[in-house]
Amino acid sequence: MTPIIELKNATKDFRGIPAISDVDFTLNAGEIHALLGENGAGKSTLTKIIAGVYPLSSGTLLVNGKEEVLQTPAEGLEKGIAMVYQENSLVPSMTVAQNIYLGNEKPLNRLRGIYIAAQQFLQSLNFHVDPSAVVGSLGAAQKQMVEIARAVHHKARVIIFDEPTATLTPEEKSYFFKLIKKLKVEGVSIIFISHALEEALQIADRITVLRDGKLIVSDKASAFDRQKIVQAMVGRNLTDEIYGQAARSRPTRARGQKLLSVENLSMGSMVRNTSFSIYRGQITGIFGLVGSGRTETMKVVAGVLKRDFFHGGEIKLDGKPIRYRVPAPGVRDGIVYVTEDRKAEGFFETMSIAENIYMGKVSGEPYGGFQFMSMTAARSVAEDWRRRLNIRAINPNAKVVELSGGNQQKVVIAKALVQRPKLAIFDEPTRGVDVGAIAEIHAFVNQLADQGIAVVVISSYLPEILTLSDRILVSRQGKIVEEMDRRTASEETIMYAAVH
Repeated sequence: MTPIIELKNATKDFRGIPAISDVDFTLNAGEIHALLGENGAGKSTLTKIIAGVYPLSSGTLLVNGKEEVLQTPAEGLEKGIAMVYQENSLVPSMTVAQNIYLGNEKPLNRLRGIYIAAQQFLQSLNFHVDPSAVVGSLGAAQKQMVEIARAVHHKARVIIFDEPTATLTPEEKSYFFKLIKKLKVEGVSIIFISHALEEALQIADRITVLRDGKLIVSDKASAFDRQKIVQAMVGRNLTDEIYGQAARSRPTRARGQKLLSVENLSMGSMVRNTSFSIYRGQITGIFGLVGSGRTETMKVVAGVLKRDFFHGGEIKLDGKPIRYRVPAPGVRDGIVYVTEDRKAEGFFETMSIAENIYMGKVSGEPYGGFQFMSMTAARSVAEDWRRRLNIRAINPNAKVVELSGGNQQKVVIAKALVQRPKLAIFDEPTRGVDVGAIAEIHAFVNQLADQGIAVVVISSYLPEILTLSDRILVSRQGKIVEEMDRRTASEETIMYAAVH
């Protein structure tokens, strides 16, 4: 069988440094092919070459056995290749329906007809999104659904999904996997990039692993297990190191001095009369299902969101009442919040690594007149944090948008921690991050607690909560409902508290 896509000796250089080097890759018709590797391994570069985003520096791209030189994504779409990006490429000022039909419009369109057609199409995919909603008003998961719907609507014969499930709930993931299998039956070929190795093992027919821009192994999915994939990705087995028994059996840190006290906090319908405390030198894990109010609670503490003006409760930092309307006063008081949505809220994508990190330092300084950015100071600060967090970039002056997801996350963390906080709040710190970067981020979070900093980790992944936390708070329906000791907690008891 002639592969529908074939790359031979594919190499792509950026500023003379190869992102991928001499990679051979094939995709067969009606195949689900998982592409795995650490952040920076070359996965996105390889798929963007197939989609027409980047031209090859050397090597050959064959589409249906014919050599092609794709210069733009539009040319890739003409050849039946569509890509659903990790960072969505929708037009935020347009509606859902307009985005779905963008580039495939009829000469004459009635807006009402477009909405009706889009509603029927979205229902056929089991995606519950209002076709008349403006995309800019949607959450991350709904935007991802619109991206997927647009690719399917264009009737592409090859669809590339880059981290498609990172923002989806378990129910939405189930719908998505059913859609993937339906597309496969219809003869559509799928390339599936994911850091969730269990998903790749569950859904893929074939798995290819890249490391440092080179092909390490490619075989049927049945030939792999999690340990073999991790070994190929990083050169050693990290599964036990991150979530194994040894990681969970470390001594629990004792409570230090109480730093934060929250009493009867309320914010609209999302946070309801909740109370809890945070202590220095300890990692407090917060677990809750989607809509439980866990993120909103900590955003109120950091000043990202405002609590109710009347009957909003009380927050004390070191025994002093605080009420922030914006994050800046909280930053100056020593509270930093590392967002779960790094692209929308975490960094300035057109700025360099040094500029982003230094902006974090400047934001923590007192107001008073103009402040000039010293690039010498910025580079010095950034180099220190680059070493501490092992931030890897092709070029030291690279813009943050050019980095892999895991390295972008490290920049966001560095931008927050350069402010030397008393309280560091991490919201989904390892979402969309590979196993190697997860181990590095976990080690760094533990170092912060060992230094006496109060750390809060919000996570949807129970093994992460059980591995990192010294004490665990469970959020349900806008309220902290239970506190557990990590030594006696289990996935079953935490989930039971989150549901019942």
